[in-house]
Amino acid sequence: MRDNRGKKGAQKIAPKKQREPEFKKRVAAPDVEREPKPAFKGEGDKAYNILAKQLKISGGKAKEMIDRGLVYYHGKKILIARAMMPLDAEFKVEKLQKPRTIFENDDLIVVDKPPFMTSDEVEVAVGATLVHRLDKETSGVLALAKNEETLKAAIEAFKKREVYKEYIAIVQGVVAEGGVVDVPLLIQKGSNAKATVDKKFGKSAKTTYEPLEMMAKKSKLKIVIETGRTHQIRAHMKFIKHPILGDTLYGGAEAKRVMLHSKTLRLLGHEFSAEEPKDFILRE
Repeated sequence: MRDNRGKKGAQKIAPKKQREPEFKKRVAAPDVEREPKPAFKGEGDKAYNILAKQLKISGGKAKEMIDRGLVYYHGKKILIARAMMPLDAEFKVEKLQKPRTIFENDDLIVVDKPPFMTSDEVEVAVGATLVHRLDKETSGVLALAKNEETLKAAIEAFKKREVYKEYIAIVQGVVAEGGVVDVPLLIQKGSNAKATVDKKFGKSAKTTYEPLEMMAKKSKLKIVIETGRTHQIRAHMKFIKHPILGDTLYGGAEAKRVMLHSKTLRLLGHEFSAEEPKDFILRE
């Protein structure tokens, strides 16, 4: 979650595709390691071509679905649209949900963001301006301002840390006791942003966690963040050696998606909550 500065001037704000918060230090993007192309022997084709034929859609649309993280083969997410696959491969495709409005008045609109949809896409869909962000695979409460005055007030609230942000996460391993992670993070920008613990150059970041439920070597946590650094929760959970399920970027095991949900947001005198997704309910 990070503050979104927006632009000044007009009363009605045109959605902006991308913003960089002024208080974050820009650093060079790291070299991104490319995943090796999986070996395939026998008659086959690229995954997106097979998917396009299976669903009778264009190759571009099929590639977009794979890149978004919606396509699975034998229970595993397809990560490379051009990966060679058997011609008879049958894919399972998750349906992309639409944002659900939680609250709306003349100043704010608050939605329950579905996973696999970017914050920028939500901004365009609802026609208002983001005051903070959620990662693509993170679901839950997302607030947007409908006018300049509200945007400025929200930005100031985030700046002064007058905002309460509570999440639910499913992490690897048994977390029997709560705790606080108070270690600075350095944000590496680029097409694949990543946060790393850096006590010398990093920005302050504080995360409080509390176990709610445990089952089969995984734990459900209530997580509250006082700061809003990019990938803060994900990096801090890796730091305590309990990465979030599905968060392969930070060492988590494969799952349907990054198992992180923005449950509650208190902002400008309001409290907004998004119901916990069904796949966050641990069952025996």
